[in-house]
This record gives sequence, structure tokens and C-alpha cells, in this order.
Amino acid sequence: MSRTFKLAVLPGDGIGPEVMAEALKVLDAVAAKSGLTFEYNHQLVGGAAIDAVGKALPPETVAACEASDAILFGSVGGPKWEKLPPNEQPERGALLPLRKHFGLFANLRPGICYPALTSSSPIRPDLVEGGFDVLCVRELTGGMYFGQPKSRTTLPDGDIEVIDTMVYKKSEIVRIAHVAFKAAQLRRKHVTSVDKANVLTNSVLWRETMVEVAKEYPDVTLAHLYVDNAAMQLIKAPRSFDVLVTENLFGDILSDEMAMIAGSLGMLASASLGKPKGDGLYFGLFEPSGGTAPDIAGMGIANPIAQILSVALLLRFALGLEKEAASIEAAVKKVIDDGLRTGDIFSNAPGTRKVNTKEIGEAVIAAL
Repeated sequence: MSRTFKLAVLPGDGIGPEVMAEALKVLDAVAAKSGLTFEYNHQLVGGAAIDAVGKALPPETVAACEASDAILFGSVGGPKWEKLPPNEQPERGALLPLRKHFGLFANLRPGICYPALTSSSPIRPDLVEGGFDVLCVRELTGGMYFGQPKSRTTLPDGDIEVIDTMVYKKSEIVRIAHVAFKAAQLRRKHVTSVDKANVLTNSVLWRETMVEVAKEYPDVTLAHLYVDNAAMQLIKAPRSFDVLVTENLFGDILSDEMAMIAGSLGMLASASLGKPKGDGLYFGLFEPSGGTAPDIAGMGIANPIAQILSVALLLRFALGLEKEAASIEAAVKKVIDDGLRTGDIFSNAPGTRKVNTKEIGEAVIAAL
């Protein structure tokens, strides 16, 4: 029997619409092969929404997301909107409110460096030989980004004082810990918790809680690293990591570092998950790890693989379609193994060929 799923599609700005188009073609190919039906509700978000209706996250977009099984997101932002008040800019005005509205507390970002792509990594070849596969689990709705109070005050002497507050509840740490440990059970059974417990009171509670939750997962090994050391070790020994779990600010920084050493942000997908629905699945927002790349927008040369792999994560975590998710991931690996490269991952290595956005999408569909 054919199954129908409703997806909110929010392409956003810059290269967002271009890479989203290829991802939807791949999803359509999966649907045709598997007897599934996907109903797309296309909505404006970010700068495109500001230009059209004056607001980065229109009520119609939120309503469409509420009526869907999952959100497939592109990317938002760009220099065009940087002069707007901070809270009205695309990132703060759209992405953060979406995370808050839907309680998307867990960000999963797989950092995969394919063996055939190690030449694209900026770090020493022997450190990434054979590739690596790291999963960064980032707490997404707490910490300094959302903590109160926040303020900017001109003091009596004319100086300016600004305040951002890092706030976490133990319950928030517990729930992200469970996500990390459960993910590790399906992988190599090792969790590295990243904190700054030698300085921050937040991190003391973070480490205590990780140790406590680890007792429920005796088959998983837990290690701890201070965030500065973790940043070094990701470069020195990326293959030593399995699952990395950390708070919002640290995760924002480390996951981008992880993406870069993997070769390109254009290769990395991400999933932002909310509360489990009871059947082991999650409502979530699925998006590439990279940005809008306005410098190449409209040129047809952007790498669509991160958006395509975001579709795979959506199928796995939101819809429970593991076979279909794995088929997309295998198809992407075949395309890479066959030597096709967009500009961001092209290195003139023997047996490789530089292609455009549509050609990558077509190759993934053919590989399916």
C-alpha cells in the first residue's frame, strides 16, 4: 500500500533553491522506486520571506510546518539583509524561532570524510587516510544563545556593557545525553563529552550529568574533553572520535570545524530533532550544514550533496524509512567513488571530473 507523507519545503536564500531542487528530484526518484508519495508544501523563509512579506518567518510558513511530518530546510541569510536589526535578520528571525517553536533540542551532524575525498581535506593526508565518520550531537535550545538576561547598557561613565547568559537545566542535559548514547549504541559505542568544567559552573553540571546518564548505557564508553583540547584533537586525530556530544555554543563551533576537516561544508547534512513521537521517530528540521554561499548563487555550481543527504536523514529519523535513507547514502558514496566533484571538493586528483549542481543530482538518481 502506498504511503503518503507531508513535507514542508523551505528553500530559503542564496544557493538554497538550487540545491533543494536536486534534493527533491532525488526524493521523487526514491518515491517512484519505493511506492511512496511525498506531498510538498513550499514556503518562504529567511531573506526571501523578508523581501516578499517583510518577515523572515511568516505565520503561513509556521502553519505549513505544523501540518507536516517534517521540515526540509535550505539555508538563510546573506549580506543583503545584514543591515536589518539583529532580531529581524534571516538567521535570528527564522531559524532560531523555528527551533524554539518546535522544541528542536538535538542537532545531529554527521561528519563523514569519504575515503575517496581525503585529498579534499585541508589537514595532513596521513591524519585522514581511509576517511573518518564522526557524529556531532549538539544541544540546540539552551546555553548562551537562549539564556536570559541579555542586555546592552551604556554605563554612567560612557562605557558599554553587554551581557549574555549561559543557562542549562539538568533535564536539558539529560535528554541530549540520551540522544548521544543511543546514537553511539548504533555505531562504535563511544561517546566523547565536550565541556569546560575547569572554568564554567554550567560544565560542571554537564559533566556530572553525563557520568550519571552513562550508567544506563553500560555497553558505551564515555570520555571527557575540554573544548579547547577537543578542537585540537579533531584536527590531530579525527579518526579517534565516534560520537561527540556538547552544549550549544561549543557544538556550533566544533561541528563547523569537523565539517571543514571532512573536506567541505557542502558535503555535510544535519538533523535538528524534537521530542520523540513515541514510535522511535522524531519531528525535525533537516538542512545542510553550510550557508547560502551568495557569491555562487544562481551559477549552478553549488554542491547539492549536503541537501541530498539531509533528505536521507529526514527519511531515517522522521519517517522511519531506513532502507530508503541508506539507498541515498550509498548512491552519494558511489557518485564520489566514481570521481564526480563540484568545485568545492575538486582537487584535480586523478580520475576525478568537475561537474555542476544538476549533474551531481542526475548522477545520484542514476546511482539509485
